[in-house]
Amino acid sequence: MRYFKTAEFDSPDAPGSGAYMDKEFLYMLDEARHIAGVPFKINSGYRTKAHHEALGKRGYKTAKNSAHLTGHAADIAAPNTILRFAIVAACIRAGFNRIGIAGTFIHVDNDPGKPEDTIWVY
Repeated sequence: MRYFKTAEFDSPDAPGSGAYMDKEFLYMLDEARHIAGVPFKINSGYRTKAHHEALGKRGYKTAKNSAHLTGHAADIAAPNTILRFAIVAACIRAGFNRIGIAGTFIHVDNDPGKPEDTIWVY
């Protein structure tokens, strides 16, 4: 990858778990970062089941069958509207067709078991 280290995708409770990320996902995200021309800060990549459940208990909105659990997703920090637009536009150009938009982050995934051509808001 040109722009990322797999450690950026580690679940906080499992050092080295970024290695479980789907390789095609990482390729697409690296391409999106190249297209955007701005850094992508990864807030969340791979998640262990324990970490995912802990997030839910802390009040975060988590999907039962989250693409984070299989290494097919990442949440990218997007602290302002300009970065939010650049990230979303680049992800679409790189081939992502599952995007969640929140006030402070963008979720992208390529989970093959989920509906395509979907954008949602948090």
